Amino acid sequence: MSQGIPYLGSKISLISKAEIRYEGILYTIDPNESTVALAKVRSFGTEDRPTDRPVPARDETFEYIIFRGSDIKDLHVCEPPKQQSLGGPPQDPAIVKQSCGHTSPPNAGGAAVGQDGG
Repeated sequence: MSQGIPYLGSKISLISKAEIRYEGILYTIDPNESTVALAKVRSFGTEDRPTDRPVPARDETFEYIIFRGSDIKDLHVCEPPKQQSLGGPPQDPAIVKQSCGHTSPPNAGGAAVGQDGG
């Protein structure tokens, strides 16, 4: 039986209401904020979809993008999550967040541990 969000780590294709297609790895879904966060995201622009405002594809890869759920037109899984690779953390439901590198995860707010209020 799968715990948590079973598609975390899957390659996702998302089309926004602006008809722009994105592909990335599903990082998190926040039901309270109604958002979907993808990591390692590429934008393929509007491609051949009809729109009043065509957008070209971008060559860069974004570390992550957080999408407002109400502005997502279509979302589907391209590939299931990859098994453990490159020494990632274990699939443990006790892990709430993880970080590998020097950047902060999405929505990393709040006071630092030991910070005074004065």
